[in-house]
Amino acid sequence: MIRVVGLHHRYNAGEALEVEALEGIDLTVRKGEFLVVIGPNGSGKSTLAKHMNALLLPTEGEVYVNGMDTRDPENLWQIRQTAGMVFQNPDNQIVATSVEEDVAFGPENLGLKPAEIRVRVAGALRSVDMIGYEKHAPHTLSGGQKQRVAIAGILAMLPDIIVLDEPTAMLDPQGRSEVLNTARRLNKEKGITVVFITHFMREAVEADRIVVMDSGRIVLDGTPREVFSEPERLREWGLDVPQIAELAAALREDGLEVPTDILTVDEMVDWICRSR
Repeated sequence: MIRVVGLHHRYNAGEALEVEALEGIDLTVRKGEFLVVIGPNGSGKSTLAKHMNALLLPTEGEVYVNGMDTRDPENLWQIRQTAGMVFQNPDNQIVATSVEEDVAFGPENLGLKPAEIRVRVAGALRSVDMIGYEKHAPHTLSGGQKQRVAIAGILAMLPDIIVLDEPTAMLDPQGRSEVLNTARRLNKEKGITVVFITHFMREAVEADRIVVMDSGRIVLDGTPREVFSEPERLREWGLDVPQIAELAAALREDGLEVPTDILTVDEMVDWICRSR
């Protein structure tokens, strides 16, 4: 669904204050994949995300979204419909005074008929478990609910891909759980390709695949078990590992033969029960 080839991006290119944010990124995101991108601040995560729906264009290299070259202006409208984007601050994405009007904003700009818009709004709100909130003012909602409304606004455009750029960074634990569960459900039940940028390792555990970035480069790419089996390398890049993985490592240091690929509470409980 997304193919990135030799991608470089420089802010203020050609100027004295030029900053190279991406340095030769090669990446393929497969259809139906739940890909999580992690990395320290300044690693280039958000810059990469913005290339995935042509908010930014390559300084060098190429980005293709469902086969469409982001550098071709004629592809821009179709790319934005194919790959929807959800940002960090839900308040910055609200454009209307009620939930249903906010979700309808995108389809209205597509010039759809009112009957089709109503169908899309209802379907999108149902997908994010926000039925019953149609008449609510967005400012009365919790942070997690606002992000789910933002996701519904993207879903109403019927995208094949959703790119979420640190959507839980400003939320409390309950809000983070709501947004992550929504993204995971859309991926599994509707087959939507999800690219999820985060700095919460607990969220990264839910991925099909994790890409680790540092200093504008991809430094590690693998399944959660593969990535989190290298805690020392992660710490070198300023990253943590999930708490359960930390506990497993501590138990191994105390002489217990705990498997190196335990990442969740359920897996730890299962190992304890089998070891008794």
